[in-house]
Amino acid sequence: MKSKKMARLTAGILACVMCLGLAACGAPAPSGSSAAEPEAPVSSSEAPEPAEGKVYTIGICQLVPHEALDAATQGFKDAVTEALGADGVKFEEQNAAGDPATCATIVNGFVSADVDLIMANATPALQAAAAATADIPILGTSVTEYGVALSISDFSGTVGTNVSGTSDLAPLDQQAAMIKEWYPDAKNVGLLYCSAEANSQYQVDTVQGFLEELGYTCTQYAFSDSNDIASVAQSAADASDVLYVPTDNTVASNTGIVDNICRGKIPVFAGEEGICKGCGVATLSISYYDLGVATGKMAAKVLKGEAKIEEMPIEYAPQFTKKYNEVICADLGVAVPDGYEAVVIE
Repeated sequence: MKSKKMARLTAGILACVMCLGLAACGAPAPSGSSAAEPEAPVSSSEAPEPAEGKVYTIGICQLVPHEALDAATQGFKDAVTEALGADGVKFEEQNAAGDPATCATIVNGFVSADVDLIMANATPALQAAAAATADIPILGTSVTEYGVALSISDFSGTVGTNVSGTSDLAPLDQQAAMIKEWYPDAKNVGLLYCSAEANSQYQVDTVQGFLEELGYTCTQYAFSDSNDIASVAQSAADASDVLYVPTDNTVASNTGIVDNICRGKIPVFAGEEGICKGCGVATLSISYYDLGVATGKMAAKVLKGEAKIEEMPIEYAPQFTKKYNEVICADLGVAVPDGYEAVVIE
């Protein structure tokens, strides 16, 4: 008798469980979720239109703090904020203090956090970002030559992957011509640069060809990091009539060292305005702030689904300005050619 009662009780319990299970299957999904099958991840080229009210997270990796890179970062942030609204974007900004290995640590953190886009400011930052992810859109700025930076042979102007950005390359033939304009009777030009920066090597190799066509004898003086910049700069100054420094981030962070060696003794021509302010006679200058703005506009197009990053060609500075350092020119007693404007030194 007990066994029959037990059997009926067990059957009743099972029936209740089945009813509850059927009810759960037919219940509507909670608010904010979906009962549909999950979709496969989309590539950057298939990214959907942004959701209303979405807040984008952008990771910014800047190689080192100095005037040019700082200006590019600020221009980037201003342009993105203008396009997306102050409430539409969040910046995770980190500085590697000049260490390429720290760039890798920073961008790997951005990848782990699954940021919406990475802005890499300077060549080592771009190289680290490109090595860290093939999926998250990457925009470089303050990068001289993307083909060199990313080891792309026969670079056509478009990377074709998740990487694009802006270049700070000024016409190197015109920079060589500036030296001829100022010092036509000089014989030896020393090319001072950091060997750890691939784009610095590219610039000195290229400008050397133009300078040799103009009749100069050129010698490259490479230092590996900030620890040996003083000794190498001294050797270059002792053996040269004129020094040329490309858009080199290590020099840009240590212009005081170069200035202490060269001030009043030997002219330094710089690849960008920040170096010229610190130790240079003259430069063919671009606005790094404007370069950052152009990069920010590219970022907004990518995030809003208006452009595919793999189809975006590298953009270049729209104009170049001849500038000179009034104080250093006075110390050297050199006359400034026509067509130059003074850099503003605060």
